[in-house]
Amino acid sequence: MKYCQQCAADLHYRIPEGDDKPRYCCIECDLVFYQNPKNVVGTLPIFDGKVLLCKRAIQPRKGKWTLPAGFLENGESSLEGAIRETDEEAGASVKVSANSLYTLFNLPSINQMYLFFKVELENLDFEPGIESLEVQLFAEEEIPWKEIAFPVVKTTLESYFEDRKNNVFPVRMFDVHHSADKVISTTLISENKV
Repeated sequence: MKYCQQCAADLHYRIPEGDDKPRYCCIECDLVFYQNPKNVVGTLPIFDGKVLLCKRAIQPRKGKWTLPAGFLENGESSLEGAIRETDEEAGASVKVSANSLYTLFNLPSINQMYLFFKVELENLDFEPGIESLEVQLFAEEEIPWKEIAFPVVKTTLESYFEDRKNNVFPVRMFDVHHSADKVISTTLISENKV
């Protein structure tokens, strides 16, 4: 970032008065530019105990399987964004219950946060969107575990199949850390057992 979006003056990277982190600050109009984590929202679509997965048509992890998810857009709620992403990536319509929030992942090392909502497919009318090569329902024993695109998706799927045994689906929050040697660790930090 070099220039102010408001007045086009040069920006300086410094700690603004009253703050404790360096930010891009305009030297003319004193506007401070905050950079915050990106929110990724998606669904865990279920139909008769099977899970709908999408095979990615885009990078990163092209050709790997994932839950329908993507970046939250301005002006929409996290649930609205998750439903939109499910329609865009899988052409699927879903039913949402009052207790749909299922997993939340904090990824501070890449400045992202993921939220997945457990939803029911309204019907079997789904098809790949532009970002998906394939869309398919999988029973637990059919999940292509070695072909799952992201650790947050794998953890969400594992949680679902474990929770399904008791028909209790608590909301869980995890911290995900990426180490310098590219090892990813996922730690459960909160679980709401309703």
